[in-house]
Amino acid sequence: MENKKLEKALKKRALGCKVVESVEEYGIVDGALSLVKQKIMKKDVPPDVTALKILMELKTDDEIDNMSEEELQAEKQRLLALLCEKSDSEKSESEKSDSEKSESEGTE
Repeated sequence: MENKKLEKALKKRALGCKVVESVEEYGIVDGALSLVKQKIMKKDVPPDVTALKILMELKTDDEIDNMSEEELQAEKQRLLALLCEKSDSEKSESEKSDSEKSESEGTE
């Protein structure tokens, strides 16, 4: 069970992910502790090559050693396409958020 959790975390790190962070500030208002300010940030964690290498080493014993040359080439193409797709989607999301920021700045 523990190995599956570690493998899942390693895969998440290797492929990259989106993270939501929350920072909360509390203060005393009318003698009681209450939430004064809350900041929620969305971050993109990029793929980590080191985690990918470790993941590939773990998979090497079982899957990759048994693959033919054609299967290895097909896997390489699949992984490259996945990275390109992820990169393209991150670029489009970044452009979208940049345009939303510029629109909101223009309305103020």
